[in-house]
Amino acid sequence: MPAPTAALDELLRPLKDDPERSAVLLDVDGVLAPIVQHPDDAHMPETTRRPLIEVAKRYGVVACVSGRRASDARRVVSLGSIAYLGSHGSEILRPGAIAPEMDRELQAWTRRVQSFAREHYTEPLRRLRVRLEDKEAIAGLHWRDVPDEEEAEAAIRGVAEAAEAAGFTAHWGRKVLEIRPPVRIDKGAGIVSLLRDTELAAAVYVGDDTTDIDAFRGLSDLVEMGSLVAAVRVGVASDETPSALAEEADVMVEGTDGVRDLLRALIA
Repeated sequence: MPAPTAALDELLRPLKDDPERSAVLLDVDGVLAPIVQHPDDAHMPETTRRPLIEVAKRYGVVACVSGRRASDARRVVSLGSIAYLGSHGSEILRPGAIAPEMDRELQAWTRRVQSFAREHYTEPLRRLRVRLEDKEAIAGLHWRDVPDEEEAEAAIRGVAEAAEAAGFTAHWGRKVLEIRPPVRIDKGAGIVSLLRDTELAAAVYVGDDTTDIDAFRGLSDLVEMGSLVAAVRVGVASDETPSALAEEADVMVEGTDGVRDLLRALIA
């Protein structure tokens, strides 16, 4: 169940007491922007954008952490003054930068991943209206809102088995399979890379999917490393919220409206 406002305010107190030494980290889809049938149509409402702008002015580090490519996440959020960790943290688009930075080891895998994805994006998948997404070193197969989701998922499971047999990693999200290189790629690793050389008083991460559990654990890693004093893990409730996310979260808020209220609480 989403937490009462007073409980949320208490959890956010370490950030509000020292905003210049605090980080606010947020997923995009389902958190800042409502989930939509066509991902290209996603956008962050103006009622959320206004408090996010104020948060960006007040807090030391503000970043969006998304499964989307960093440039695409920036398009959805439409705010250039914050950082974007794209493709689950494997690339970073810094405030004001034109192009994202990407790890060289991952870049070396890009051609192999995309070649495998194109080879296995066969006519049956296209007929089922499965969507192929190119995220450099990651390829995604999406089946949200296709005519027959069960048949599409069954077909995609065959691709997952082939990916694992070929030495890639098959990673499942909400109605998406991601084909990844056999190296660590997750939001937690991206957050650790972004923040490990800082000395922060506190950080909050807000997410709604299984991949965001890695981000929660990344904050715990930073506390153990001494780069962070306090960590707050916020889950976003919806009809598709995985139970594991709620179990790992310190607090739950209700949908994108709850996230907007959280941003307002950070600047109250």
